[in-house]
Amino acid sequence: MGLLLFLPAGTLNWPGAWVYLAEIVSLSLVVGLLLAKHDPGVLKERLASPVQKTQPTADKILLLIILVVIFGSMAFMALDAVRFGWSDMPVWVQAIGALILLVSVLFNYRTLRENTFAAPVIKIQQERGHTVISTGPYGYVRHPFYVGAILFFLGTPLLLGSWWGLLATLLLMILLAVRIQIEERTLRIGLPGYQEYTQQVRYRLIPYLW
Repeated sequence: MGLLLFLPAGTLNWPGAWVYLAEIVSLSLVVGLLLAKHDPGVLKERLASPVQKTQPTADKILLLIILVVIFGSMAFMALDAVRFGWSDMPVWVQAIGALILLVSVLFNYRTLRENTFAAPVIKIQQERGHTVISTGPYGYVRHPFYVGAILFFLGTPLLLGSWWGLLATLLLMILLAVRIQIEERTLRIGLPGYQEYTQQVRYRLIPYLW
């Protein structure tokens, strides 16, 4: 991530990027240690390959596209915010971005503690006794981890100081909406009780909207 930011920027004099990396690294370490203590199973899943044997082909392709967009957008934001200076973002907006990142990570940690089956790929984990999770944030929307992901994608360009980077946030939101369709089709077919859960919790991502 550091290379993707500082190489296109052409300089190490980028406070927003240093704050971003420090925040991501520190939060990742804290969340990783907490999961290792309380739920090593979900930590193992989160650290697994983004392409797996039992994963639907459509998800393999889409997830690779999402990763390309994420890492490509980081390089683009470096060009925007630093090398060419297309964006001029106030420091207070960057501070809001840092706060949004913090909220996103804490929210997704809460989601992972609620759902030990929250793998990075779409699959039915029969070997782990996969069941429907309907408690905690899953009682409000069916895909709360994506809510946290969208917050993360929003906070990143704000903290890095790239207004144009918000276009990547919009694109990633669209890609996640497509992925939700693939995930729900897989869960309806392979996970007992999921169809009933969708009737209990009507909204996928945003309460009262979608």
